Amino acid sequence: MEAAGAGAAAALIPFREFVVKVHSRCDLACDHCYIYEHADQSWRQRPAVISEAVVERFAERLAEHARAHALPSVTVVLLGGEPLLAGPARLRRLCEALTRALDGVAVLDLRVHTNGLRLNEAVLALFTEYGVGVGVSLDGDRAANDRHRRHANGRSSHSRVLDAVRLLGEDRHRPLYQGLLCTIDVRNDPDAVLDALLALAPPRIDFLLPHATWESPPPRPDGRADAYARWLLRLFDRWDGLGRPVPVRLFDSLLSTLRGGPSLTESLGLTPTDLVVVETDGTLEQADSLKTAHEGAAATGFDLFRHAFDEVAAHPGIRARQLGLAGVSAECRTCPVVRSCGGGLYAHRYRSANGFDNPSVYCTDLKLLVEGIEQRTARTAVAPEATDPAALAATQQELTRVLLVRLHAELEARGDAEWRRAWDLVTAVEAAAPDALAAVLRHPYTRTWLLAALDAVRRGRPWGVEPAQRLSALAASAVVRGRLELPAPVVLVGGGLYLPTLGLLRADPGRAEIRAATEGFSVRGEGGRVRNFAPGRESAQWQPVRVMAGGAGPGAPLVLEDLDPDRDCYALPPAPRLDPAGAERWEHRLAEAWELLYGTVPSLARETAAGLTTLTPLTDAGVPEEEARRGPGALGVPLAADVRDTALALLTGRRRARLRELTEVADLYASDGEWLHPSPWSKEPVPVSRLLADAHEAVAADAFRRAAGGRGQAGRIERALDRLDGAAELTVSGKAVVAALRREFGSEI
Repeated sequence: MEAAGAGAAAALIPFREFVVKVHSRCDLACDHCYIYEHADQSWRQRPAVISEAVVERFAERLAEHARAHALPSVTVVLLGGEPLLAGPARLRRLCEALTRALDGVAVLDLRVHTNGLRLNEAVLALFTEYGVGVGVSLDGDRAANDRHRRHANGRSSHSRVLDAVRLLGEDRHRPLYQGLLCTIDVRNDPDAVLDALLALAPPRIDFLLPHATWESPPPRPDGRADAYARWLLRLFDRWDGLGRPVPVRLFDSLLSTLRGGPSLTESLGLTPTDLVVVETDGTLEQADSLKTAHEGAAATGFDLFRHAFDEVAAHPGIRARQLGLAGVSAECRTCPVVRSCGGGLYAHRYRSANGFDNPSVYCTDLKLLVEGIEQRTARTAVAPEATDPAALAATQQELTRVLLVRLHAELEARGDAEWRRAWDLVTAVEAAAPDALAAVLRHPYTRTWLLAALDAVRRGRPWGVEPAQRLSALAASAVVRGRLELPAPVVLVGGGLYLPTLGLLRADPGRAEIRAATEGFSVRGEGGRVRNFAPGRESAQWQPVRVMAGGAGPGAPLVLEDLDPDRDCYALPPAPRLDPAGAERWEHRLAEAWELLYGTVPSLARETAAGLTTLTPLTDAGVPEEEARRGPGALGVPLAADVRDTALALLTGRRRARLRELTEVADLYASDGEWLHPSPWSKEPVPVSRLLADAHEAVAADAFRRAAGGRGQAGRIERALDRLDGAAELTVSGKAVVAALRREFGSEI
């Protein structure tokens, strides 16, 4: 596979997270600290504490940036060294300046990360006053913590940190408690580490791989390249076995990306970074983790006094961490887990020979970690809609209701009185005959109308039929179906009024009232004249929807829908209303097509018929391209196709429709289009969505052609499935679909 956007320039991304070094010294001497123990020693030349001038200028620049980009909120993290060494007075001054500058501009999410040694009642009172969230570094139990987090004289810090965290966890301070940060050492027992951290009831735990590069690799006491993966998978098993009692950002991020969601941490995934660091002297730098690479790796050459944040955001180093897939090495771009691991933390890719254009020094660990968590969670992580047709049908029906509620919210906010009256009738029908309303909402082209109406309302564009009129017709259909004693006011127009699932009413234009009757319904016009209609009896004023009794085989009736004005949702135009003879000929051809399907590929014929409710004749011959603006159960079939082509259109059309319905409610892939894949059916590489859709259709079509005596294309399908197996875009649900497709393909050849 290849990256579609490799090398493309990324748009400027505003900063949303600002790390402020309020003190550049520390009261611990942790031997794994990237600031004091790694390559970049620039801290030695900087002031120990942030100055008043830097505080004021930072507040001004922050408000300027938030205002320019209309940011709803910004996060400011106070860091060091040890930030609490700055003292309560300096911390108060910083909190005051930021709060004042952002008042009325953006919400301020203010946080501090500390080793906990100086966290006391006075400091917590200050943080309570300004709503400052507090995170604390702790590496586990005493034995684990004392491996690295000691005072300069070797004395343990563990007991004092525990006291601080317990104080932070008290009810009066708990709203400030952000969580615990633990740096991994594979010599520690992962179960003991997790249990020690959980004992402090943190709202969240972050596990951090020790900063390392290819020039300074991480310690691996047993010499194995997967030491950190094995440690983390043991930790995951413990955490999962306990019922995942608290969020763990590392695991939650991987679980999110495996399901198609975003990364939740800078150290994993392809989500662009939006972070900048403010040093004590006002210098603006990239992420602190880069200090582990080489002297000056985090430098930008910018500072608060001479440069706006937009200038820093355009810096090549910042942009390099915002390129997503295009920003990782060529080796990573072809890896099936890159969407979850993202090539690892940028700093961990460094090698002196070629900079950061490498996989992470933790590459083996990350790949095994992603695969291990996927294997452990795939069964429960797969969307139920991907394996259970009933779940898919229920979710699809709920989607139609959600769209109707969204349209109601849009029109109610506009004060549409006609819509309100129609909505009140729908509400009454829902209470009296929910099944009748559900039947009308299940009509596939109700979804088409809803999508078109929402689009028109939100874009301020005109539409053919007022939404209130269409909703009134929908409600009237439900009243008739439910035989309710409710008057259903409607508006008749020149082209007639379509009652979904029932038929087309042609009467004098104007307002009318529809009432259900024992057999059919009555219509009272503005002049008081009442006319009665039977649902299945055609007349000059009433054209009922036709039902084909043997439409999809014995006992499987199908609606022949050639009336609904919203049926024009296919790439091929719909045929006009068929005359009785034309309808009979088409029904006969369909019966022969179904007979051919059941006679050649019976299992696929049953699958095709399952859930199919509505057929719409299309004017042109050929197989129509799939369109997505309709609800489940409908299929457009070319009117002029012969029996074999009609059978193929039924088979492949249902396959396309079913996959589309699934992708509407379940994430089968993410970052679609960022990679392009060679396709056996296309001269040019295609995105994974197209490759999956083509393979999904081809498996069924190939089985039919071979069963009907034609040539197959097993080689093409096999190549497509192999490429899908290695596609990084696929989620666990998408992989389940591909696995089922491969099983189906294997059973057919």
